[in-house]
Amino acid sequence: MAKLIAFYSRAGENYFGGQYRRVAVGNTEKAAKQIAALTGADLFKIQQKVPYAEDYETCIRQAKADQQAKARPELEALPDSLAGYDEIYLGYPNYWGDLPMAVYTFLEAFDWTGKTIRPFCTHEGSGLSGTEQKIAQAAKGAEIAPGLAILGSRVEEAGKEIKRWAMAR
Repeated sequence: MAKLIAFYSRAGENYFGGQYRRVAVGNTEKAAKQIAALTGADLFKIQQKVPYAEDYETCIRQAKADQQAKARPELEALPDSLAGYDEIYLGYPNYWGDLPMAVYTFLEAFDWTGKTIRPFCTHEGSGLSGTEQKIAQAAKGAEIAPGLAILGSRVEEAGKEIKRWAMAR
């Protein structure tokens, strides 16, 4: 069966090891594209209908408010079905030890029975932070494979690490 890479990523002003920098392509999307090149998996970008602000400080206030409210932001689109996929790579930035709320919207939209989810996150020091367990709670019936945490500021140099993880069985 086919593989899917579903990912949430944010371009614009981002945080990189103590500094703000504007990026045209978000770090998680960069990692997702590397995984797609290695695996041949289809790509699906999880996008909020109303995106967070482009500037970092406003964005984190908005994202934190959504997290505290346990919001489920409406998405621009969802795949019609995941029936053709048995393995889903799920990519997201680590937001305060949790998934972005839009990723929960995505996870809660599907039946995960018989699917394997391979989580990967970008972060600036917090790693996976227990997000694998949060995915397991939201994606009932899925098998959750060991995840990969990638320093967002080093995603472009993480090719070997990404390849080792993506090709592991």
